[in-house]
This record gives sequence, structure tokens and C-alpha cells, in this order.
Amino acid sequence: MAERGAPTARIAERSAVLFLITSAVNVITLILAGLGLFVGILPASRNPLLSVVPAAVGIAALLFFLSLPRLSELGTAHRAPGRIRSLLSGTAESIRDTRDLLLNPNWRLIGAFAYLWCDIAVLVACFAALGHTPSLTAIVLAYQIGYLSNVVPVPGGIGVLDGSVVGMLVLYGVSARAATGAELVYHAISLLIPALWGTLAFVVLRRSKQQPLTLRPTLAERRRLRADRRSGTDRES
Repeated sequence: MAERGAPTARIAERSAVLFLITSAVNVITLILAGLGLFVGILPASRNPLLSVVPAAVGIAALLFFLSLPRLSELGTAHRAPGRIRSLLSGTAESIRDTRDLLLNPNWRLIGAFAYLWCDIAVLVACFAALGHTPSLTAIVLAYQIGYLSNVVPVPGGIGVLDGSVVGMLVLYGVSARAATGAELVYHAISLLIPALWGTLAFVVLRRSKQQPLTLRPTLAERRRLRADRRSGTDRES
């Protein structure tokens, strides 16, 4: 995008909103699955450590990020150092845009939900292919918690991610043999497909990078435009 004339700030803002939207879908799924498991709506072990604790962590993370816009306002009011104030302001703006997108849904949000649920569906299909399909709740929670190991800087999460997901599946009652087989097949697919499509996308982008890039205004920019129009109308009246 930068090679085609997109401002660096816009690239950073859109990347942040994309990350926050997909993360929000992950957190909301974790909360609903954990609470649904604990109250007995969803089938699997009702152990509080495997149901309430994941849901509580998800709620705490969600509340923390929703509070950041307020922290940004406090930092501005108390004249925090310039870099900190700028970081808080940019983060707050991205969180507001993400919140607005989630509260005013459109068809583009399908991609945010499909990003998670289609990936989980691949793992479910791998279990089905092995003839052993555990409850969807167990798969969802084990997948979500196991993927926290991605914070370990290992390329592709090879070894670390597999071990984490398999370990969590076993905790949720899945046999170690079925969990290991399904996870290894799933991980092979999850590495192969992005590699193939990523290579194709790279070739296409290299051929089209000279074409001008047209960017749609962000939600924050649209809000500012509406505010400017209203203030202009008030001055004319």
C-alpha cells in the first residue's frame, strides 16, 4: 500500500482496526464458549478452571481495551508526555473505530468471523477425518487458549503451538492420540494454504503496484466530515 501512495498513518490505522476486529471476535467467542460451558448450555467438562477462568480472562481483556479511550482522555487532560499521549490517542481512535464497526455491522464483518470460525472448522474436519469428533465447545476453547502460545517467537508456531493445542484438547477430555493427529494435519493445512495464496497475492500486487490506490475514508474521518458539515450549516444559518 505504501508503494502505491497510501499514507503511512492510514496503513497503521487500518492495520490496527483489522487486528482489533479479529481479536474482538476471538475474545467474544472465548467468553461465550466459557460461560456457555459453565452454565451447562454447551456440552463438555464444567470444571471452573476450564470454563469460568477463560471467560473471566476474556472479559477482563475486553474491558481493558474498552477503557483505553478514557485513559487517552485522562492523559490529554493531565498533559502526559508527547509520545505517550500520541500512542494513547492513536490507540483510542482505533478502538473507537472498531467499536463502531461492531455496533453498526455490515457485510464486511463476515470476514472477521470467518477468519476464526473457518479456521476452527478445519480442525473439526481433521477430527472427523480421523473418526473421532469431540464436542465443538472443547475444540473452540482448546483452540483459543492453545493459540496464546503464539506469543512465543517461533516461526509458524511449529512445535510450540502444536503442543499447546494438543495439551489443551487433552485437558478438555480428548484422547491424546486423536488430538495429536488432528492438530498435526490441521497445522499442515494452515501453513500450506496461506503460503500458496500469499505467493499468488505477492505476484498480483507486484504487477499492480504502479496503479493509484483509492482509499475509502475511515469511520473517524467520516465523523469529522459530518461534524464539519454541521458546523458549516450552523454558521450559514
